[in-house]
Parts: sequence; structure tokens; C-alpha cells
Amino acid sequence: MYALFEESGKFQAGRLMSEGDASAQVELDSGKRVKVKAANLLLRFAAPAPAELLGEAHRLAADIDLDLAWTFAPEAEFGFADLARDYYSDKATPAQLAAALLRLFDAPHYFRRLGRGQFRKAPEETVKAALAGIEKKKAIAAQIEAWAGELACDQCPAPVREQLYRILFRPDKNAPEYKAVVEAARRTQRAPLELLKRAGAIDSPYQFHWKRFLFDHFPKGTGFAPVSAPPVADAHPLAGVQAFSIDDSSTTEIDDALSVQGLGSGTVTLGIHIAAPGLAIVPDSPLDRIARERLSTVYMPGGKITMLPDAVVQAYTLVEGRDCPAVSLYVTLDEATLERRGFETRLERVGIAANLRHDQLDAQVTEATLADAATARSAELPFPDELAFLWRLARSLKAGREVVRGKPENFNRPDYSFKLEPPAADLPAGDETVVIGQRRRGSPLDLIVAEAMILANSHWGGWVAECGVPAIYRSQASMAPGVKVRMGVKPAPHAGMGVPQYAWSTSPLRRYVDLVNQWQIIAAARHGRTAALAAPFKPKDAALFAVISSFDAAYSAYADFQGGIERYWTLRHLQQQGIDELDAAVMKDGWVRAETLPLVCRATGTEALPRGTRVRIRITGCDLLTLDAFAQLLRRLDAPDDADGLAEELDDETPAAGPLHLAIDVADGAEALVEAAADPAADPAVGAPAQAPGAAPAAGH
Repeated sequence: MYALFEESGKFQAGRLMSEGDASAQVELDSGKRVKVKAANLLLRFAAPAPAELLGEAHRLAADIDLDLAWTFAPEAEFGFADLARDYYSDKATPAQLAAALLRLFDAPHYFRRLGRGQFRKAPEETVKAALAGIEKKKAIAAQIEAWAGELACDQCPAPVREQLYRILFRPDKNAPEYKAVVEAARRTQRAPLELLKRAGAIDSPYQFHWKRFLFDHFPKGTGFAPVSAPPVADAHPLAGVQAFSIDDSSTTEIDDALSVQGLGSGTVTLGIHIAAPGLAIVPDSPLDRIARERLSTVYMPGGKITMLPDAVVQAYTLVEGRDCPAVSLYVTLDEATLERRGFETRLERVGIAANLRHDQLDAQVTEATLADAATARSAELPFPDELAFLWRLARSLKAGREVVRGKPENFNRPDYSFKLEPPAADLPAGDETVVIGQRRRGSPLDLIVAEAMILANSHWGGWVAECGVPAIYRSQASMAPGVKVRMGVKPAPHAGMGVPQYAWSTSPLRRYVDLVNQWQIIAAARHGRTAALAAPFKPKDAALFAVISSFDAAYSAYADFQGGIERYWTLRHLQQQGIDELDAAVMKDGWVRAETLPLVCRATGTEALPRGTRVRIRITGCDLLTLDAFAQLLRRLDAPDDADGLAEELDDETPAAGPLHLAIDVADGAEALVEAAADPAADPAVGAPAQAPGAAPAAGH
């Protein structure tokens, strides 16, 4: 006697060796004996042999018409044997009985399983819905097969093209477009990116990088909801100064301006005037929510995505010819010794006499022309007396910080600027001609602005703490390799910059952290020692930690994008100018840094050369999609002993893991020069943009 039984959803048959009330022993064809519960014994038969019965049952089951079976099945619960006798005959064979069991079991959309070989037919609505679902799955499977075939033949179906970024970077693994790419990649043995590239899914490498960034960080687009700039509610006094800003010509978010009073009197007052959107925008307002969502302006060659709508920026930016609301820090100095005698913070309106543009003045405003006020006047500089004094003060402030740092700041490498021709009306298309220019780091105008902003950020960070008001600080425990700049809510020394504390506060139009800190500074200016009760953010406020977390992530992502896009334009420059050879300095592990372009790449043949060795390399290829540059060593340019000086400059540098994973940790605008020198990680090795990610394309602050 043989028996057919079910075990874990699988049907087996074998010789029935023994049987009790609760279980039976069954010997399979393999010779293995299994214990089967009595409830799982579904069919006993004398012939044919188990293997033959199962084979015949599977063949017969495939021919059973489910629609016919469902039509004639009883409404009440029934057994598979009952259906087999109705479908075949009242003398159905064991194979036919088994076939009915298999067919019923495999059609849950027609028949619900009740156990022990019992079933109940599903309602008609359920059957229709299930059949429609099955047909849909078949259609999707056929579509996947068709799309995979097109991709394998280097043709990209439109639905796959539309889902390109989701497929590559945030895939829904159940989506047919994703499954088609996976199947085509399996067939062709190609990586998905290479497969899609060959199929024409990626029309433009630039648009690929741009749209991927938008997909990750601006999925709803870069536009703003309709919103207006609220006026400053309180009337503030007009300062008796004429201030001027120093920015690049492309800068529209003019956050800071300077003024100097009392020259020649022995006591000079330096005014550091910061645009004050915090006097009008309030926490949790629509504009605050916009700024908190974006967290920073995103910069790239030829364009930017602003943190705030342009109309709002223009309402508060420090544009010349206008009295602008400002948070001002006045520093009283001894004119001869430059000793700081006092600080005062005021909320006021400041007349902006001029917006100076450093790209128009750098050649004119030099160390030589700023030697003294008379020389500055003879060179016909704007604000000659003020600039000469500010240059002397900036060098003094820098020297004082370097004493704390323990070593001078290093501005040996140049800054690079990217100019696209023709200029993009809105955002670049990616096919413009790029002109890459150089500027020496630490130029007089840069240093003047940098030191003034560092002075303000350091002082305000300490002052609000004295008033019991929390703020967001940047700190660095030491300058040892690997010790990064971190953000927190308590004042702590910034070893790399040589200041006791440092709180970003001077770019409230383009960084959300600065806007938050400005709110806290305004509270301290209005309420002094009782400001903790009136400040928007209270001590141990969880909202401050949330801002830090969000800002860190966004700022890093924006910096990665800026670095990647600048690398794209650098590689485009190589192609457009036909540059195939470059002079470079060896870094480590085969990485080299170009001397005249912001390019770091691997160069085969340099792996064994000492750090700092000057070499000539040949560019053998560029991939604008992966942002890879391929190079090889042509010859060594210096004697072995000549590498020592350059090696010292490169000591703290470690090339990043790859061109799409840059790490930038720098301050804003001209300040970036100082913090980049303070923090080796701030100047990324691979495709490093010399300017800050929060800065205007050449040098904002």
C-alpha cells in the first residue's frame, strides 16, 4: 500500500510501512523513512508506484480547466476527491485524484485551502481580481523582458530613462524599470552605469551630476513658494559711519561691511557690520522654514541655489547707496599699538557707501600700495586711509592668532576661479567654455575681510556665552592630524584658528547656522545678562542640536557637489584646451597634485617617488561621468633633495577615496582661506575647490 501526503506545502508519496491513530511511517523511494501525521495522509493507493503516480498527476493537473472546475465546485466545503469525481468520473483513478489535489492546491485565487485536503471556492469578485492581477504580472514580466532586450541592444526605453536616478541611487527593487536594468546587466555582463551610458540614457555628463544632486537634495525643484520679505519691525538708529563691503563682482548676498572711525586721533573704532535678516525673519515663520530646509546656499561655477529667495536677499543685503539694517560690532583700538580696548554690539541702520569688488581691485590693492596711508592715497585706492589701517590691523590679528596656533598659516597654493563663456542666464548647460583663473591665497583684501570676520565670530561667540545665551560653535581640540573641526552648542577653543571660541555669525543670508546665531546675538544685544529668557533658543534646547545635525549633513553634501562640479569643469578644461601634459607634485600612494590647475589624480609610475617630488605627467584620459582623470609619469623635474620643502607643505594631506566623495570643512568666503589653512582636511585632495562651499564663486564671505 502506498500513501500520498503533504509536508510543509510539498506533496510526497511512498510505501506505507505502518499506521497508527496519530501517525504513520512512510518509506520514500530514496529509502528514507519519515514519520507523517495522520492528518497529513491525503490518499492511499495500491498502484501505480509513487513516482509514477506523481508524474502522471502533474501531467493531468496541467490540463484541468480551473474555470470549469470552479463553476461546478459546490458552494460548501469540499474535498479534492469530490472534485476529481465530478470532473473526471465517479471512478476517478488515484492519479486523477492526485491531479485534482495538486491543481486545487496551486490555485488559491480560485479555491481557498482549509487543510486536510479540504477546499472552498473563492467568491467570484475575488477570482476576477486575482485573474486580473495575474494578467498584470504577466504583462509586466513581458515588459521587463522587452526593456531588458532593448537595453542589451544599446537602446534605452523612455520609462527607464525617466527613472534613471532612482534606478541608480535609490532603487525600488520591485519596480519593472529596475528589474529590466538588472536583467540586461546580467545578460551583457556590464555594470548598470556602463549599460545605461551605452544605451544612451545619459545624454550629458554635466546634467547627470546636476540632476542627481537635485534628485537627492531638491526633489521638488529649486524654486521657492511665494513669500515676501517682512520689514524690520523696530526703528533702529542710523549709524554715523560710511561703510564699505569687499566681495566678488558676482556676489549678490552681501553679508558684511566695514567702517573705520577716528584715524589720526590715537583711538580708532573698527565697525564690522553684518546684514540683519534676523531683525525681520522670526523662527518658525515661512521664511525660516525655507531657510531651515535648505540650510545653506549652494555654489557652483556659473550658478548657485540660494538659501533664501532673491527678493528676500535683496531686501536685507548690504547694497551701496542704502541705509541697511545691521548687527554691528564696534571694536575700539589703540591706533599705534592696535591693542583692543573695548567691544560694543549695536542693532542699527548702516549707510553703505560702496560695494568694492576685489576682482576689480586685487591688482591695484597690493601689499606695496597698502604700505601706509600716503602710498594708498597716491595709488588712488578707494578708502585709502581705511584700507591701509585695515591691512595693518589684519596682519596684527593674524600674527596674534599664529602665536596661539604655534605655527604660521600656510597660503602657498593659489585659489582657482571658474568662469563660463558664454555666461549662463540661469544655470549652466554643461557645454560652455570654461576659463580657470588663479588668485594668490591671502591677498590683502582677502585677509582684511577674513580677519575682521574671525574677530567678530570669535568675540560674539564668547559674548553670548557670557550673557547665558547658547549658540552654535565650531571647535577643534588640537591641530594633530585627524582632529577635525566639529560643531557644538558650547564655546570651545578652535586650535587651528587660534581663537578661544568661534561661532559662525557673519553670513546670515547664506548659512542657516549664522542666522540662528544672529537671533541669539540680537537677544543678547537687547537684553544683556537676562537674554537667556528672551532668546529664541534656550540652553540645552534640542532644536539647536537638530540644526547642527541637519546643517552638517547638508553642508557636507553641498560641498561634495561643488567639489564634484568643479572637478567636472577642470576635466572639461583639459579637453577643451587640448592639455595632455601637466607639471605636478607627488602626494602619496601614486596621487599627484597639478601645479596650475585644481586637479588631483593618480599617475602611474609615481608610487615609489618621495612626497613633494615635482614631476611631469601625461593625461591619458578623462571620464566626465565618473570624474576620473587618468595619468602616467613622463619624467621627474627636480633633484631628489629638492622635494623636501614641498613635502612639508603636503604632510597633512591625504587624498580622498574618490572624486565623488570629497570632504570640505571650511569657513565662508575669505574666512575660508584661514580655516582651510587651520584644518588640513578643509582642502580636499581630489578635485579640490580652493574656495569655500558656502562662498561666492570667487570669494564671498
